[in-house]
Amino acid sequence: MNKSELIKSLAEKAKMTQKDAAKVLDAVIDTIKQTLASGDKVQIIGFGSFEVRSRKERKVISPATGEEITVPATKVPAFKPGKSLKEAVAVEKKEVSPKGGKKKARKK
Repeated sequence: MNKSELIKSLAEKAKMTQKDAAKVLDAVIDTIKQTLASGDKVQIIGFGSFEVRSRKERKVISPATGEEITVPATKVPAFKPGKSLKEAVAVEKKEVSPKGGKKKARKK
């Protein structure tokens, strides 16, 4: 699903115009960006948490030259899914063969 598909789905579910749904989505994204940039965490109960994590300085070997390069320390955004999101994704679907029938056991 891309952004325009998400906007369309939001508009349908919230019974609003796609233009209003786009404004809401953009506002949510901007708020999350600004909050993370200030070093704070955004927690949405049942969905997950957005936070900033620090990466230490490290040394890597360049595959092109074989030289050792130092990668500087940096901060990166991270997402940790909530319990209900994990459960929603982990639900297994019943396995059905392409023809719609049950699978037959093979004889050995």
